[in-house]
Amino acid sequence: MSGRGGLNDEEVSAEMTKMVAFIKQEALEKAREIKVKADEEFNIEKAKLVRQETLQIDTYYEKKRKQADVQKKIAMANHLNKNRLRLLQKRHEVFDDLLASCRTALKSKIETDPAGYRKVLQGIVFQSLLEMMESDVTVIGRKEDYHALKTAVKDAATEYEKAVKQKIKVGVSETDFLTSDDLGGCVVTASSGRIQCRNTMESRLSIASEKLLPRARMMLFGKSENRRFFD
Repeated sequence: MSGRGGLNDEEVSAEMTKMVAFIKQEALEKAREIKVKADEEFNIEKAKLVRQETLQIDTYYEKKRKQADVQKKIAMANHLNKNRLRLLQKRHEVFDDLLASCRTALKSKIETDPAGYRKVLQGIVFQSLLEMMESDVTVIGRKEDYHALKTAVKDAATEYEKAVKQKIKVGVSETDFLTSDDLGGCVVTASSGRIQCRNTMESRLSIASEKLLPRARMMLFGKSENRRFFD
């Protein structure tokens, strides 16, 4: 035993137990505080990471969606362009068939109505003479039209001289002829061929088809919604 005024062994042991319990309690509370703070920081960091990952995922899929929209629009535009080109091709084929029908009808008319064709030749030659206003010209026509062209040239020259009060020398070529592809008409030349007026049936048909194309387009296909102006 210790002396008077001191603590005995039991009291010392009890004090030690209290101190250990207090220190242990303090440690537990401190550990709990650290754990709570760590959990809070972890949850904050986790939420931040989740937001970042969510934003990245949203950005990624938004980019993919935009790319898909662009690809869809490109595919649709290509499809529309292909259909438009196919439609234009079909329209050209219709116009080509129409022009071929006109060419066939014109050829038949020339072959079945020689008197009428001779009158047309006279008008074509007269028109060419007025266009050129030369005093010495040569007329080139189809080989099979030679005799009809001789008569037409004579009448056209007379008509020209009456109209302009001026003499003219007009000859029909016996060596140069239009090709077999020409439906008829003539080419009038002057100054050794340096000046020419092409007035063949083929050239006149081409000019007429260009002038009548807008009207034919309207009759065949109606108004186009994409056209702002009409001829």
